[in-house]
Amino acid sequence: MRSSYGAPGARARLGLLRPLEHANLRTAAQVKELHELLCFLHAYPDDDEVFGQVGRMLRSFSGRPDVQRHRRRLVNTGIAGTDTVYPFGFSTAKWLAARCGDRLSVEWADVAQPDTVDGRLQLFSLWAERPVFDEPPLDGREWLDRLRGNETDAAFIIRRSAALPVRGMANDHLYDELGLTLRVAAGPTSPDRTRARVAGHRLVTQRAPLRLARPDIVAEIMQPPKRIRRLGERQAQPLLDLARESMVTRARDLYTFTAANLKDACLVDCGDGLEFFCIGVDPEQRLLLDAVYGILTLRNGVPIGYALFSALWRSSEVAYNVFESFRGAESAWIYGRMLAAIHAMFGADTFTIDPYQLGHHNDEGLESGAWWFYYKLGFRPWDPAIAALATSEARMVAARKGYRTGPGTLRKLVSANLFLQPGPSRRDVIGAIPTGAIGLAVTDYLTSRFGVDRERATEELAVEAAARLGIDGWRRWPAGERLFWERWAPLVALMPGLDAWSAADKLGLAAVIRAKGGRRESEFVALFDAHPRLGAALTSLAARG
Repeated sequence: MRSSYGAPGARARLGLLRPLEHANLRTAAQVKELHELLCFLHAYPDDDEVFGQVGRMLRSFSGRPDVQRHRRRLVNTGIAGTDTVYPFGFSTAKWLAARCGDRLSVEWADVAQPDTVDGRLQLFSLWAERPVFDEPPLDGREWLDRLRGNETDAAFIIRRSAALPVRGMANDHLYDELGLTLRVAAGPTSPDRTRARVAGHRLVTQRAPLRLARPDIVAEIMQPPKRIRRLGERQAQPLLDLARESMVTRARDLYTFTAANLKDACLVDCGDGLEFFCIGVDPEQRLLLDAVYGILTLRNGVPIGYALFSALWRSSEVAYNVFESFRGAESAWIYGRMLAAIHAMFGADTFTIDPYQLGHHNDEGLESGAWWFYYKLGFRPWDPAIAALATSEARMVAARKGYRTGPGTLRKLVSANLFLQPGPSRRDVIGAIPTGAIGLAVTDYLTSRFGVDRERATEELAVEAAARLGIDGWRRWPAGERLFWERWAPLVALMPGLDAWSAADKLGLAAVIRAKGGRRESEFVALFDAHPRLGAALTSLAARG
């Protein structure tokens, strides 16, 4: 009955839910299945009565005797009352330590190199404590227990790592070297997905049948969202916390949520209870070229999936995921609404899917049938050999009932990008421009001119870029803008034909660079795409490789 909606369905569903509220289920699989159905109905309730029943069952789920009995078998399910075990990155680890540090512990059996942790204890202690390392009276774990006092081992390591006189990405790498797997024990402040919902969200009941058919994807893209609303930091914070909870409770990390910039967030309302929380990245961790954003997909305020997308050259690369509880429902329609939102926000007229998302070196993507999902929506490979194989395979599927693409053929198909181009035909788009060649060109230039002295290169090229573009006072700009002025200076040095540009075009390039390190990366995309000489010059530089 999961996808059956209408008045009779609501009555029948209530009749089944009520006895299950106090049932004692026999197996962990049954507990998990009930939980998944309740999560689905939390996002897609028939009416207020079903929503109330489901909400009541979810709020008390952690106290169920069957959950307590099977809690060890339910590790990493994200169900309230169960533990999550995962090697979270530093940003997520800090967030967990602040939220539920008393519930965090290190899974020492999973630490591949405990000597690395032991060595780091010197940096975590004061100088007056360090004689212990000359002739250690205690081994590393015993000394850690003395150092941490009332803190858990994980919370101590995380907080002392954050206090090191190293900042930004260097600090992240130092923590990652420890190779820690963390256990988040169940507790009132520990994240779970059982209760995950935007507080006080307006309810939209599901009275009509679900949209299960494949949409006309191009028509969907051209239909703008109902509303796109900029969020202040205070409004964005609880949504970002919900996004982080959604990843932690599924034993995952997502770069755009861990490196999020609360100053660059918006909420896209698509109607019918569907919303996208969209957030950008902190300036220090932005890519050199593409602007990257994360999306948390919400239905009735319940997280049902996430996405990662990049935008530039009026194009976008999109990685789309629907959480397992919500698959088999409106995935294709929601995907169409997501592309419509990206089109509305960034003017993207071309969309691409990276091979990894399709299953290239990614067994989960391969087994999910992602390639056929996108192909049936209208995405096509541009690689000639892959395009010919795709056409042949599509004919076989159409001609032979029950035919399935073999694993060898599928691995060939997923080795190249897929593209959807509702707009004019062109090839200067993400996924087709070999941007890696730009990085290699910069490496060759820096090595030939500066050798190993990258610091001198940064200083001298930033000064030269200011002179070439007619810019004064860049050292007094905000930190993010100065950072990207230095990061882009080698590109300015290599920019083909730059000296022939007009003064207005040069000032326009300077504005693009400043926007890259500014408050909202979306402003960088708008300025970049409005500067045709810049886009053409970088495309030309990429083609040289």
